[in-house]
Order: sequence, then C-alpha cells, then structure tokens
Amino acid sequence: MDNPFPYRLYLVISEENCAGRPLVNVAESAVRGGVDVVQLREKNRSTMEFLQKANALKEVLDSHQVPLIINDNLEVAKQVGAYGIHVGNSDLPPSEIRKKWTTPHCLGYSIESLEQLKSTEAKVSDYFGVSPVFGTPTKTDTVTEWGLEGIAKIRSLTSKPLVAIGSMKKENAFEVIKAGADCIAVVSAICQAQDPQRAAAELRNEIERAL
Repeated sequence: MDNPFPYRLYLVISEENCAGRPLVNVAESAVRGGVDVVQLREKNRSTMEFLQKANALKEVLDSHQVPLIINDNLEVAKQVGAYGIHVGNSDLPPSEIRKKWTTPHCLGYSIESLEQLKSTEAKVSDYFGVSPVFGTPTKTDTVTEWGLEGIAKIRSLTSKPLVAIGSMKKENAFEVIKAGADCIAVVSAICQAQDPQRAAAELRNEIERAL
C-alpha cells in the first residue's frame, strides 16, 4: 500500500491564530510557500461554525491539490469529505474512528508517551504526531517534552511517519528532521508571520536541506 502520509510541511491552523486575518487567506499563502497538508483545529467553535470554516478551507486547498485534515471532530471530517482526521489522547480513539468512518485516507494520533506505541490505537493509526517536541504556549496540557532525543527514540521504535509539533520554526526544523521526523507541523511560525508564504518557504527550505 502507498504511504498515506508522504507530506513534509504541515500547517495547523485556526481562526484565532491568524492575527486577525482571514483563515483561508493565511492558509493559501502558506500553501504557495510550500505547505503540503493543512489541519483545521477549531476547539472552541460549534460544529456548524467548524463545518463552515472547513468547507471554505477545503475549497481553497482542493484548488491546490493539498489535503485537509480535521482535528478531533469526526462529524466535520465526514461531512466535509476531509482527507483525514487527527486525534489526541483525550479525543475519540483511532480504533473507534475506524469503526465509524471507513474511508479516511489517513488517521493521525498524538504520541505523548512511549507506552502508546504498543497500543491498539497506535497500530490502527497512519502517522504519529510527536507532541510536543519543545514546550509551546499553544499546548498547555502536555505530558512529555520530547526534544531531539525523544524523536530519535520514537524513530527507532516505529516505521510510521512522524510529524513533529511544538515550537517548530525555521531555526530548529533542520535538526528535528535529522533526528528522525518526517514532517514538521507548525502553528505560530506561519499563522502569526507577517508574510505566511515567505515563512512557509523558509521552513520548507530547511526541511528539504535536511532530507
């Protein structure tokens, strides 16, 4: 089977992270700069609002052939026809998602402890979010701060794609890929940037340099 997750630069976006700019504009700029997969994360919105944003975003991403992943809302993911869904430890487990949605192209799962790698949930997931690599203000409920050693350790225990998230920026993208990550996921480094396209291009450049 083909790798369902061949991506390198992963944008995690929500309206509140976009510094007052329209979410779809920031996402499109980022895609022009080299983002090749986008996750919509709207933890504080109603399902209806989330769905409206997802539909608008998907339309733009489809025109660039960039897949949309929905964070932790199976109903939105199914209704919008998303490429996949990403869940953490307090969300609906991957094994349950597989029962309720038989057609996702990819299912991502956040890894916060090494024990999780042996779980059923890990087995049925397509890629792992290594969360967080470095401490981050956007994620306050984390268990482990992995660091470069943590990425290398997880890499030695699984062949599944690893997406590094947590204070990722152009200054550390190179060493994180070298440590064993396949993909860099960013929030603030692109969403808060004055020029999201340029920020994405600089990150992409560091990733390609490390490969």
